[in-house]
Amino acid sequence: MKSEMDSMSKNQVWDLVDPLEGIVPIRNKWIFKKKIGVDGKVETYKARLVAKGYRQKLGVDYEETFLPVSMLKSIRIMLAIAAHYDYEVWQMDVKTAFLNGYIEEDIFMDQPKGFESKDKSKVCKLKRSIYGLKQVSRSWNRRFDEAVKSFGFIKNEDEPCVYKKASGSMIAFLVLYVDDILLIGNDIGMLTSVKVWLSNTFSMKDLGEANYILGIRIYRDRPKRLIGLSQALYLDKVLKRFNMQDSRRGLLPVRHGIHLSKAMSPKTPEEREKMAQKVILMSRCDLEVFD
Repeated sequence: MKSEMDSMSKNQVWDLVDPLEGIVPIRNKWIFKKKIGVDGKVETYKARLVAKGYRQKLGVDYEETFLPVSMLKSIRIMLAIAAHYDYEVWQMDVKTAFLNGYIEEDIFMDQPKGFESKDKSKVCKLKRSIYGLKQVSRSWNRRFDEAVKSFGFIKNEDEPCVYKKASGSMIAFLVLYVDDILLIGNDIGMLTSVKVWLSNTFSMKDLGEANYILGIRIYRDRPKRLIGLSQALYLDKVLKRFNMQDSRRGLLPVRHGIHLSKAMSPKTPEEREKMAQKVILMSRCDLEVFD
């Protein structure tokens, strides 16, 4: 919580002002989360001060809310390019990313519990985005887009979260997914300069060579120019969610890639009886697999 408030102070997120007549400030609450690492264990404990943005009104204190993110297939394509040309693949994370966005509307918020000033009658007039606001993700993306293009990056026309910077034979790609960044390029010096610029512009965490992003483990064999992706942790999470973590493996009784439609449903009594027998057979197969 102290670290979160330090970030608020460093980014000058709000000013304490006297409450205006007729203005009801939005409330806030503390949210606590655990960040899971590559090995599935708790890496860090996080505290987030979140505004109760559901009190905001469209057209009054927010407008656009859309945040573009890079598509997973775009990340896979960039990793394939990196594997083929033996590019460097580095990773960075933006600390308290949403606090970097500016807001244009007049929004007032109660003082955070546990960190009130001596004058508790004052309220916070927000100057920057804060977690929970409707427009928070939009304002962050707009701020990052303007900053990265000012450094010489060019946005991809078909993928708004993939940027490219070229200088002679040197080339660097930047892939953004909310606050996760992949840096891909063929020149260490150029990538280092991008990394230094990012650290000077935003509060960043340098994660070195990329090995885990968006819940996907990255395996790399550079001599063979191969990159492998694994979602084992995600699969384990899904299995635990449905209490199937101790189930034994088995083959599915349906071939891969089959597409079912309503037109394929049985229509006559004979077809329904035939389908019912197949359903019974498939149920028996499931019991044998998971017994």
